[in-house]
Amino acid sequence: MSRKYFGTDGIRGTANKWPMTAEVALKVGMAAGVVFHRGKYRHRVVIGKDTRLSGYMIENALVAGFTAMGMDVFVLGPMPTPAVAMLTRSLRADIGVMISASHNPYQDNGIKFFGPDGFKLSDEVELEIERLIDSDMSPSLSAPDTFGRATRIDGMKDRYIEFAKRTLPRDLSLNGMRIVIDCANGAAYKVAPEILWELGAEVFPLGVDPNGFNINKDCGSTSPEALARKVHEVRADIGIALDGDADRVIIVDENSKVVDGDQLMAVIAQSWQEEGRLSAPGIVATVMSNLGLERYLTGLGLSLERSRVGDRYVVERMREHGYNVGGEQSGHIVMSDFGTTGDGLVAALQILACVQKTKKPVSEVCNRFEPVPQILKNVRYASGKPLEDEAVQATIKAGEEKLGTQGRLVIRASGTEPLIRVMGEADDAALLQDVVDSIVDAVKTAALAS
Repeated sequence: MSRKYFGTDGIRGTANKWPMTAEVALKVGMAAGVVFHRGKYRHRVVIGKDTRLSGYMIENALVAGFTAMGMDVFVLGPMPTPAVAMLTRSLRADIGVMISASHNPYQDNGIKFFGPDGFKLSDEVELEIERLIDSDMSPSLSAPDTFGRATRIDGMKDRYIEFAKRTLPRDLSLNGMRIVIDCANGAAYKVAPEILWELGAEVFPLGVDPNGFNINKDCGSTSPEALARKVHEVRADIGIALDGDADRVIIVDENSKVVDGDQLMAVIAQSWQEEGRLSAPGIVATVMSNLGLERYLTGLGLSLERSRVGDRYVVERMREHGYNVGGEQSGHIVMSDFGTTGDGLVAALQILACVQKTKKPVSEVCNRFEPVPQILKNVRYASGKPLEDEAVQATIKAGEEKLGTQGRLVIRASGTEPLIRVMGEADDAALLQDVVDSIVDAVKTAALAS
């Protein structure tokens, strides 16, 4: 069954344009309220958001939809996505909602759900919500005496702070560390610097002045240049960049070199293997993770299980095969011992723990393998399905034949933006460049013709 509203990570789009309108958000709240209305008791919903201006509109529309279905709503305000997942379980809510478009610019927004167990919804549940959105839900509306109540609750920030700190050993301190933390003017702008300071670090915050328009703008994990400059300026030991909803992280070492999620997964995997903490002999990553990571893990006697792109697919594979570490090259790191979704700050704390334990610089701790040359290019398109074009398919097939067994290609449509992502990797960098460029040109031609 094709999807109309949900993509790789919830519902996402430009604010005030379909599907990210107040009308759709209202119906989404109503539909989710129907799906999760599972007994004769007061049902609870928790709603968090990032710092986008459109968050007010989407939040109020969702509250109206849920309360119309008789569900009580706890409104959290700006809160990291992993905090919403954690609080959904902690508060025994029936459903958790995060209003965010993650790393996208401010004009976009999104709605993603967590079930009562704190995990993102399955495809089947999302499709059921989709079916209800376009149906007549008036028979399910609450009677006047059973409407839900909406309450804005304080103090939840402190719960998440204590939760994050408890993921570290009790005797571990960040005393003496100089840390630059870039919060992307997003959901973690309050909690992240506070956690690091309470753990003893000297903290230099960036991206902590949200105004509704500057989330992810020239900052955060997708734009680490400002972080790298600040690390150099203040001679910090490490720089940490979160994205707009703080479920992903990128590190900058003391030499201002960017460290991606693949290297971070290698650090955590080896550390946990040495400590006997891996629940299975390997980790889960997506098809986008570098071949160098796979080779490095093989050398440690660990496997790399690959999933579809999207941290919820990583989590599904982890649960299916019993892994407790997984993630994406983009910086979504999932550690199921601690949480149910990617948590940028908790992942960063694990890296800091390795640095403190080994007493080695970040550049040494986070340089575990030499990446295989990899190229990722995005092609934006306005309409149509460029990947179904015969010329594009023929070019992809020719590229695969050229690379043979010495490389691989991953070409896919983004689940969150109108982009075709063309990724290739191979030991022969020149050949790889030629193959990727030819595919990009073919996709661009097809996109213009559609």
